[in-house]
Amino acid sequence: MKFHWKVLVWMLAGALVGLALQFGLESRVWRGATWSDAPDSGAEIASVDAGSPIAKTSLEVGDTVVAAIVDRGQPSEQTIAIAGAADVEDVLASASNGDIVWFVLDDDAQERLTMELDPESTLARVVAPLDFCANVFIDLLSMLIVPIVVTSIISGVAGVGSLKDLRRLGGKTLLFYVSTSFLAILVGQVLVTIFRPGEGALLGLAGLENASISADSSFAAFLRRMVPSNVFAVLDDNRAMLAIIFFALMFGVFLTRTAEPHRTRIREVFESLFEVILRMAEGIMSLLPYGVFCLLARVVAKTGFGVFEPLLYYMLLVVVAILVHGCVTLPILVAVVGRISPWRWFRAMSPALMTAFSTSSSSLTLPVTLETVEKRGKVSGRIASFTLPLGSTVNMDGTALYECIGVIFLAQYYATTGDFDLTLGVQLQVIVMALLASIGAAGIPSAGLVMMLTILATLGLPLEGAALLLAVDRPLDMLRTTVNVWSDSCCAAVIARTEGEVGPATAGDV
Repeated sequence: MKFHWKVLVWMLAGALVGLALQFGLESRVWRGATWSDAPDSGAEIASVDAGSPIAKTSLEVGDTVVAAIVDRGQPSEQTIAIAGAADVEDVLASASNGDIVWFVLDDDAQERLTMELDPESTLARVVAPLDFCANVFIDLLSMLIVPIVVTSIISGVAGVGSLKDLRRLGGKTLLFYVSTSFLAILVGQVLVTIFRPGEGALLGLAGLENASISADSSFAAFLRRMVPSNVFAVLDDNRAMLAIIFFALMFGVFLTRTAEPHRTRIREVFESLFEVILRMAEGIMSLLPYGVFCLLARVVAKTGFGVFEPLLYYMLLVVVAILVHGCVTLPILVAVVGRISPWRWFRAMSPALMTAFSTSSSSLTLPVTLETVEKRGKVSGRIASFTLPLGSTVNMDGTALYECIGVIFLAQYYATTGDFDLTLGVQLQVIVMALLASIGAAGIPSAGLVMMLTILATLGLPLEGAALLLAVDRPLDMLRTTVNVWSDSCCAAVIARTEGEVGPATAGDV
């Protein structure tokens, strides 16, 4: 069975198992407190259970609640007046795991309470092993973040910089790749900001224990955090990915200026390390079907099928963004800059695009892409052999777009719950990080998801959200890999035309 079908089968199995557990086992949310009627009006907190959801808020014994807001940020939002303890119990009795209730206090202050499954319920005990396995899988993904970013960026930059005789060609190629990745991110950013799929989504994710990521989330502070004061300290912190990427870029650039034999020796060490990390990544990603099973089973068991509605909305938005970039942005560049018929070039590239769609790996597709661009696209080997291998390493338009939408989708969710402040500065950080992370992404299946973890870690958002997106990642991975390869081939065509070659203009007559 092909891998993507295996993932789909285990995904469906996880959803069905979760649904069976939800309807077949006793479950209840953890109220976490006892209430009494307030002297005047409202409900007063009489006691709070240690470790309960309400204990994670700033509510204390003696606080008086006068109203509750449910479904905040959604069309069904309503405010319920609290006249006594019975009213609070009614509100909490109708809540499910992952639901958020906002309490209005007698001083008009508001406090968020995220409902959690009672750990003593039958469902919680049965789901516990699934929780354990899912968390182990998330930890395995997290383990890859620092090594894959450092080794891929250093080996990639060092390899490009050593080609002294191709500096002009290299400059034009890198400019094209960075420009198309940036345009892809902008497409994703605009669509996710307009349609806001994460706003009010019911994802069943636990709230953040800390209310914000940083006291200063401005763009200036973001740039300041790029420079690490102690590189060995930041290598131990997934949240410091920006500083790690900055150091890796500088290391790669200055490695190209180091005298021989040290330059070649160090570059080969990092290239070898990168190959080892890729094998590790492939091994861990082979566990993807089982990780998806555990993740979906536990989420559906706790929240039901309601989680799929926002995920499908998110998935549809990613597909639309990919189509806009692949069918509008890139063809315009091919037609205007390269003076080539986009339709003829697409026909010529069809074998490589079909291979990319089926394998979900730009690296595995590279031999087919090289042959297709040279024979069917009529681009010289000199240009194809430089632009395409480089593109399979640093040009990930679909991945950059996907990372941007995925991170903003999750940030919108946490912003709705009141845990996160999605400012303009944060969105600018996401744009820069998505561009840098796409450059560091490996050309293997679901590598974009691993790189998304770097952005979430930088923003201080839980990695659990990205793990949930695994449920719909496989078909999106196939589409974004196709766009990655399509962009690589468009670059080869445009660069060939700027170098005076006329062959690509006649591509498609095969």
